Amino acid sequence: MDFSDRLSTLRKTKGLTQQALAELAEVHVAQIRRYEGGDSQPTLGVIRKLAIALSVSSDTLVFDKDERGPDDDLKLQFEAVSRLDPKERDVIKELIEGMIIKYESRRWNKRLCRTRDKRVNP
Repeated sequence: MDFSDRLSTLRKTKGLTQQALAELAEVHVAQIRRYEGGDSQPTLGVIRKLAIALSVSSDTLVFDKDERGPDDDLKLQFEAVSRLDPKERDVIKELIEGMIIKYESRRWNKRLCRTRDKRVNP
């Protein structure tokens, strides 16, 4: 999906008209139409205004889901963790590392079982 499609989809998802988005982002409605029509690309400053108006990250506007980093909720959680004192952050890091190890070990165990089953039952 390209920028024009993402902008249009996000605007409609938020229940906004092109005029309403233009007012929220302080951009002329004709420019919103050009962005959504694929006839023009916004500057970084306008992308920022659009993201704020739509209550999404700039990444959400610019990149496809598989091209982005962590989702917005996870980013907010990481930001909250970053404000904790160092000892509390270390506890959370250890917890996350433990969960990752647990998940990875389950994946490897499933692979090993499938491989073993193929050898036993060819």
